[in-house]
Amino acid sequence: MRQIVLDTETTGLSAEGGDRIIEIGCVELYARKLTGNNLHFYINPERDSHEDALKVHGISNEFLRDKPKFAQLVDDILAYVQDAEVIIHNAAFDIGFLNKELERVGKPPFKNHVSGVIDTLVMAKEMFPGKRNSLDALCDRLEVDNSGRTLHGALLDAELLADVYINMTRGQEALVMESVDAVSEKTTVVSRDLSQFVLPVLAANAQEMAAHEDVLAQMDKASGGKTVWRQISP
Repeated sequence: MRQIVLDTETTGLSAEGGDRIIEIGCVELYARKLTGNNLHFYINPERDSHEDALKVHGISNEFLRDKPKFAQLVDDILAYVQDAEVIIHNAAFDIGFLNKELERVGKPPFKNHVSGVIDTLVMAKEMFPGKRNSLDALCDRLEVDNSGRTLHGALLDAELLADVYINMTRGQEALVMESVDAVSEKTTVVSRDLSQFVLPVLAANAQEMAAHEDVLAQMDKASGGKTVWRQISP
């Protein structure tokens, strides 16, 4: 499957209030591997960045003056992401800006051009409830090297997010690989009559029962007394 990890930098926080995209960075994953087929543009937003935004991305208004406008780049951007699954951290923010830019040039909303969108912020909140789930926090937690990230940059952030996503979904990769291996191997099924075998029943000893009870007590505490095991145990 072709996946695109996408990030943007903007003049401010409000697409509806007139803020614009100034940078877009994308990296391509194919079969969960970075291909090197990246897309990166600086964009003339036709307005100045807010002071607070400048502190985040460090891209000066002067630097962007001679860069192409979004309308000049839109066809290249849409061709690149076409029919791919797109991975974004806090997708609502970036898609809100992309949709506003597309609306200005008479194009359909972003999701009409891609096969789907994965929001890694939503994933992270489900995996790590109650914890900080910014990109920097996830890099620290998942041991992704972000030492080069002194300022936000769309391409660098997309590259970091790709590593974060791969680490967050590594269990899925193992499951897929096992499934592929199982399908690809040629197996021979042999029927055997097991009715003549008597299997011994080994009862748990006192130490094992105590350890089991301790685990159930922890489950009771975590579930508010709704441990399913106790409900089905005789």
